[in-house]
Amino acid sequence: MKKRLLLCTMAAFALVANVCAQEWKMVVAHTDNTFDTIAVEKVKEVTFFKGNSGTPDPKELGIEFVKIPAGSFLMGSPVEEPQRESGEIQHRVVLSKDFYMSKYPITFKQYDKFCEATGRQKPDDYTWGRENRPVIDVSWDDAVAFCEWIGCRLPTEAEWEYACKAGTTTPFNTGDNLTTDEANYDGNYPYNNNEKGTYRKKTVPVGTLGKPNAWGLCDMHGNIQEWCSDWYAEYSAADEVVTDPKGPDNGTYRILRGGSWTTRAMQCRSAYRGGIEPSSRLDDAGFRVVLVK
Repeated sequence: MKKRLLLCTMAAFALVANVCAQEWKMVVAHTDNTFDTIAVEKVKEVTFFKGNSGTPDPKELGIEFVKIPAGSFLMGSPVEEPQRESGEIQHRVVLSKDFYMSKYPITFKQYDKFCEATGRQKPDDYTWGRENRPVIDVSWDDAVAFCEWIGCRLPTEAEWEYACKAGTTTPFNTGDNLTTDEANYDGNYPYNNNEKGTYRKKTVPVGTLGKPNAWGLCDMHGNIQEWCSDWYAEYSAADEVVTDPKGPDNGTYRILRGGSWTTRAMQCRSAYRGGIEPSSRLDDAGFRVVLVK
């Protein structure tokens, strides 16, 4: 069944009226970019309401959003970046619209409310604790279902990297190195032969380590890998400029970004790409959400 939404902004719906006869037609724009025209005769009053009373506002769940400005950047890594991978071909990407990204990954506390409201089974926390730890043990499909529940979506891979870098051109948004005081990863495998650090062997509550990046996002490196909306595919040619890329229409693996508590530092780099079957549920993979206004 097609899910219908009445969006309460002038940008999201159009009303075409014969004012004298008071015969109205309403054009309803759906989230899948299809439209329905609803004819209503002799309308006295139009009232808009939320069709699914069980759908919360993201702010009701305590989700904080950070505005990410439109702009362009070099996606991928330069050939001289230590421990880069060959598939990280640098290419210019333009993101034409501002968007809002959750400051932190979605937490167990937030995801558990979704499960309670919808009857879904709660994911495993591996006895590490729930509350403000990032939710794990969720598949790509689980993440998408949560997003639909609150009227958000997963970031595209390009949005994720753009937001992570926040204007930087170094391997990490912290600079040329990433320590375990700044991010949660396997400190036995530091970046580029730097000093070893702590291996915590589990997640930590969101916002525990390091500082926000230049745009105010936390935990973009390490702790958990984050699902993106795209199917995994090789990048376009280096000389091609791409605007608002969304990845291929189909594939085998969905993108994971950011590295995690169990990965090496090099896998936490801003440009590092991972991917796995979308049905997979891992002890180091979760997600954050994007809201477009």
